[in-house]
Amino acid sequence: MSKVLIVEDEIAILDLIKMELELRGYRCDLTNDGKLGADYIEKNSYDLLLLDVMLPNVDGYELLEYNKQTRQIPTIFITAKSQVKDKIKGLNEGADDYITKPFDMDELVARVEAVLRRYNKVNEIKKIDDIEINVNTRVVKKKGIEVPLTPKEFDLLILLVENKNFALYRETIFEKVWGAELEFETRTLDLHIQRLRKKLGLKDKIVTVYKIGYMLKI
Repeated sequence: MSKVLIVEDEIAILDLIKMELELRGYRCDLTNDGKLGADYIEKNSYDLLLLDVMLPNVDGYELLEYNKQTRQIPTIFITAKSQVKDKIKGLNEGADDYITKPFDMDELVARVEAVLRRYNKVNEIKKIDDIEINVNTRVVKKKGIEVPLTPKEFDLLILLVENKNFALYRETIFEKVWGAELEFETRTLDLHIQRLRKKLGLKDKIVTVYKIGYMLKI
């Protein structure tokens, strides 16, 4: 399970990022102070650093330099600064990516996963109760026993797990798993959901959301 340090001076954004990443299976530490961020880096091990530029006591550029000299944690800058020169400075000083406020959470998660993949730090194992999912080998086990899934069943399971506790529209699920818009007369999605529920004992956890679609409720 990948561990992320979030250093951001706006508490609301800090909490929102933490909530979103933890829902997707990441472990997070967080602080809104640059000096405390340096203490976290010194005392702990992280797979990724999400770093605001404008911070009290120690700014993001200074903290990035400290990180380079100590842990060398892959870093994404998160900041309100949108000028090209600020982006260039951050990247030239060692940041792996740069995202400006306001940003979409899905975009942030995509950038997080892209940087983690670059460093081979992406979450390989996802766990839901007694179910273990190996993303790389596409092997699913329940109570240590492998459960055979079809390719589409596996893709559907991963989508539900990565968006657990969020209701997904039928159209969204079908587009992401099958790569096409949903034809409302088809039962394809419903049948795949039924098979996942039965194979993995998720009858009470993969719930139908009225007039929307489905949700993995954990």
